[in-house]
Amino acid sequence: MFPKEFEERMKELLKNEYEAFESALNEAPVKAFHINTKKISVEDFLKINPFDTEKIPYAKNGFYFSDGKIGNHPYHHAGMIYVQEPSAQAPVNCITTEPDWKVLDMCAAPGGKSSQIACQIPNGFLFSNEYVSSRCKILSGNIERMGYENTAVISCDALTIGKNFTEYFDLIICDAPCSGEGMFRKEENAVSEWSLENVEKCAIRQLEIIENIKNALKKGGTLVYSTCTYSLEENEELIKTFLENNPDFYLTETPDEIKNNSSQGIGNMEYTRRFYPHINKGEGQFVAVLKKKKGENTPKEIKDILLPLTKQEEKIVCEFLDETLTSYDKKKIKKHNDSIIYIDENIKIPKVPVFLCGVKLGTVQKNYFQPHHQLFTALGHLFRKKINLSLNEAEKYLHGETIPCEFDKGWYAVCIENVAMGGGKAVNKTLKNHYPKGLRTL
Repeated sequence: MFPKEFEERMKELLKNEYEAFESALNEAPVKAFHINTKKISVEDFLKINPFDTEKIPYAKNGFYFSDGKIGNHPYHHAGMIYVQEPSAQAPVNCITTEPDWKVLDMCAAPGGKSSQIACQIPNGFLFSNEYVSSRCKILSGNIERMGYENTAVISCDALTIGKNFTEYFDLIICDAPCSGEGMFRKEENAVSEWSLENVEKCAIRQLEIIENIKNALKKGGTLVYSTCTYSLEENEELIKTFLENNPDFYLTETPDEIKNNSSQGIGNMEYTRRFYPHINKGEGQFVAVLKKKKGENTPKEIKDILLPLTKQEEKIVCEFLDETLTSYDKKKIKKHNDSIIYIDENIKIPKVPVFLCGVKLGTVQKNYFQPHHQLFTALGHLFRKKINLSLNEAEKYLHGETIPCEFDKGWYAVCIENVAMGGGKAVNKTLKNHYPKGLRTL
């Protein structure tokens, strides 16, 4: 089933635990999600939870589930939950964030860790980076669905990050691309693509990534390095090399909940943690939490690519928002390319490939404003007109059907359990469906 060289290496690592490990790999993968507390509290979600769930002991908002695919459920479309493998939820749960932190998720697609972080820093900002630009569309779609206001999706290599964000971030999450040994139970292609040569190539690339992004971390900041593989080359040996090259970094302990569901790192690396399927209900994971020694920060000034609106654009946009929302902050309205966006006025976006920044409110087309889907998902709670659908009505809405409404005209936030999942425009007490066609269910 698995490459012979992989089995030999794992027998050497695990010794008398190998049989239990091998047995666990023959079991079905474990499914999980985390609750998006930007949209709904854990307590309120559990009151309406239709799924067969069990709490993940080390993940604050995480739950195992045993149901089938839940990606088409209206709660998923409304951004209440994000389906994420349980062990993959561990790295973010290894640290405690502050509400105003600036955070980088270095290798972010499809967005699970970004989703965990964004709702923990309500007064901060997240740069969700994905080097492979083709994956940024999925990442951006997930950020939109989850309703985050404080996130930019960018596509940079590590060297570009290091140059553009000198001593900028309080926290960097680097879930590095790896040989994927921890996914063997879940992904067949991870098995077929495995080789010792690929392990070595991954280790070289991973070290290069964290060496290039280290200067983007503030002094006193935290770097969480993780992989979904077991190899020493990509994990403990890499961290050891990095620490030897960077004496201003040191390893720190993880919370007891993490320790109780994982094994300590191999060698003189007990502060690092390893997740195995025979010990923890989930796939393979390695986590190391590194701190940068404190000192005076000298961040580089960022030249902002965002622009103010013209007077005509401002008039059109503000008239729309005055009519549609109960409140908004005019200082947060800016322009990125042809899009009108809503973003913290203190955040500057450097000249790098940007797929999403803040909330895309919409576009000005001639003399009218055309709202974007993200306006509803992120700011739906501020709409003057809302419609709260039953589960059956929500499923029809997600199919693209029109629904009756109270008013003759105006834009609505379309909600389920008072959580916005999209929008619609009232015409003669019928709500025309503006849920994006590419997202609709069959």
